[in-house]
Amino acid sequence: MQELKTENYKFFQHRECEFFPCHETNDEENFNCLFCYCPLYALGENCGGNFRYTEDGTKDCSDCMVPHKRKNYQYIMNKFKDIVEVARKK
Repeated sequence: MQELKTENYKFFQHRECEFFPCHETNDEENFNCLFCYCPLYALGENCGGNFRYTEDGTKDCSDCMVPHKRKNYQYIMNKFKDIVEVARKK
């Protein structure tokens, strides 16, 4: 397998999106849109992010930046085995 010279596939930014950035941030330059819809949502309390549950039991991730930080690509990729387990049980 050929060694990659860059890691650009780990980061994507869509500044023309009507919602950019969709979360408050002090670091807009490193705001990652790659995981726009967080794949960790399905993990519930085991996602590792900053979330809360609303009164009706809905998971609210509006204060979470885990999928939007450039440095968290590998963290999310490492969680895919857990996501597969959740899907397998359903």
